[in-house]
Amino acid sequence: MKKSVSIIGGGSAALMLAAFLKSEKFEVTIYEKNKSLGRKFLVAGDGGFNLTHSESIPQFIERYTPSEFLNKSLTDFDNEHLQKWLKDIGIPTFIGSSKRVYPEKGIKPIEVLNAIVNVLSNQGVNIQYEHTWTGWNEDNNLIFNGETEVKSDYTVFALGGGSWKVTGSDGTWLDNFKNHGLDVSPFQPSNCAYKIDWPEKFVSKHEGNPLKNIAVSCLDKSQKGELVITKLGLEGNAIYAVSPQIREELNAKKTAKIFLDLKPVLTEEVLLEKFKKSTLKNTTDILRTALNLSPAQIGLLKAYISKETFLNSELLIASIKKLEIEIIGSAQLDEAISTTGGVSLKAVDKSFKLKKLKNTYCIGEMLDWDAPTGGYLLQACFSMGVQLAGHLNRKRQSSK
Repeated sequence: MKKSVSIIGGGSAALMLAAFLKSEKFEVTIYEKNKSLGRKFLVAGDGGFNLTHSESIPQFIERYTPSEFLNKSLTDFDNEHLQKWLKDIGIPTFIGSSKRVYPEKGIKPIEVLNAIVNVLSNQGVNIQYEHTWTGWNEDNNLIFNGETEVKSDYTVFALGGGSWKVTGSDGTWLDNFKNHGLDVSPFQPSNCAYKIDWPEKFVSKHEGNPLKNIAVSCLDKSQKGELVITKLGLEGNAIYAVSPQIREELNAKKTAKIFLDLKPVLTEEVLLEKFKKSTLKNTTDILRTALNLSPAQIGLLKAYISKETFLNSELLIASIKKLEIEIIGSAQLDEAISTTGGVSLKAVDKSFKLKKLKNTYCIGEMLDWDAPTGGYLLQACFSMGVQLAGHLNRKRQSSK
């Protein structure tokens, strides 16, 4: 006899779990609060649908905080496995110049989602829309919409984090878990803009301008990439990657120090030599021509170092390589690309089973882990879904 599996949530982790559960072993039902699946999955596709990254798995794993938590998931179902599976269901991919992996040109996010949903349909997965999970009853059975009771052999929560409420990923489940005695922590924004108290003259002139080919450092982490100057502060892939370090400092001190390297591919010595070889007399002209700094980069230097430092070539070059900027806060939770917090990793075992509840699992962003943008968030959710499917398939096999 088949066992029943209730999956609460219709995002990336849930879809992959349902796709890899063996239909001859399980009756699978997805309960989705919206009228359609994968709302956040589709929003992630706006501006380029980055499915995963092509770098080696040892490097890939190190992108996560904590990295060891996802070691098995990412090893058992890695970026190459994902690309092969997508190809098998009619979604060929290509590796872009940034080494990120995308669907082949012309394939829209909704087509990727539809291909996955078609797999579920072929496997007989039942989908119940407009079913909002509202808690448990006294028998630990699931309650939807405040009244409908569902009892199943296995329960898997894939409820998402606390950002992008418009997609349904609003984190309202957190209180239910907390009140049920499960170990959770508040959501915090990650991969978001960070607040800086810009000098008014600087931000009025340079708001919206990019800072290209730079590096951002915080604590022990450094990341090359790009930034955009905003009225709030800074955002972009380079600062997203040091979110864990910035968040650590903000939580401890209410402020965080980041350091910008405006020319990460050149050493201080090379920059100083280029500067001194210039025949130009004006410092700003030398920075623009000999060192190829943008107006925004030069404006940043003028805003954050003294005139004396700016006119001293050695001190100026040192500032170009390590310009200190103070972060005073982050964007609001709902404006973040992803969140940390949620279910403590200590509350689940190596198969994502909640230690305090029988046959109940949690996967996806609702668990307390972190990753930068660039395909790492989606890959982790995909891999967790596949790992749990494998665990349940084996569990069912061994019980016969």
